[in-house]
Amino acid sequence: MKVANSLRSLKQRHRDCRVVRRKGRVYVINKTQPRFKARQG
Repeated sequence: MKVANSLRSLKQRHRDCRVVRRKGRVYVINKTQPRFKARQG
């Protein structure tokens, strides 16, 4: 999982990436390619 200051570029790495909020943090998740997971902060 990558940790980044901004998720704008990370959500565009794959067309199935979704931005979700969990427990006060912002995540990028991808069901088809789990290697594109990321967290903001």
